[in-house]
Amino acid sequence: MLSLTFVFWMFVVLFALIGAMRGWAKELLVTFAVVLALFLTTVLERFIPFVRDSLVSETRFWFRLFTLGALVFFGYQTPNIPRIAESGRFVRERLQDILLGVFLGGINGYFIFGSIWSYMHEAGYPFEYITMPVAGTNLGDAALKLIPLLPPLWLGAPVIYFAVAVAFVFVLVVFV
Repeated sequence: MLSLTFVFWMFVVLFALIGAMRGWAKELLVTFAVVLALFLTTVLERFIPFVRDSLVSETRFWFRLFTLGALVFFGYQTPNIPRIAESGRFVRERLQDILLGVFLGGINGYFIFGSIWSYMHEAGYPFEYITMPVAGTNLGDAALKLIPLLPPLWLGAPVIYFAVAVAFVFVLVVFV
């Protein structure tokens, strides 16, 4: 049996290694895609009556997971579009590009799997094979301490609005 804390940190390290191979520019696009996904779910759940009022816990989990998954998928696939890939902005040339890719890849792992874990926790762990951390045990207490630090819990409104603004400024300065 694996603890959620171990799986979470395993994915953070895995995504850091992926970030080293992909480079910082590609990983930055994924970070912005995750921020956009968190922004979209926040806005839709706050301001769209259908989403706010009619989605129950498990349906809301799948809605959030689909939104996050779709935007992360496109964030990872965008640099593979030939016109963008040939621009030369996504070339990994130096050690500093690799190290920054490790850092941003780890952040992406934290954002992606931290968001999924947060959504599962809010939905009451809708899977039979994934159970809620048990308080009073070492692993359970470590997981319960980590839950308030997951991205959707501290990156809600109004912080997410500022994060989107910073992401757009970054895109304009770095990529345009």
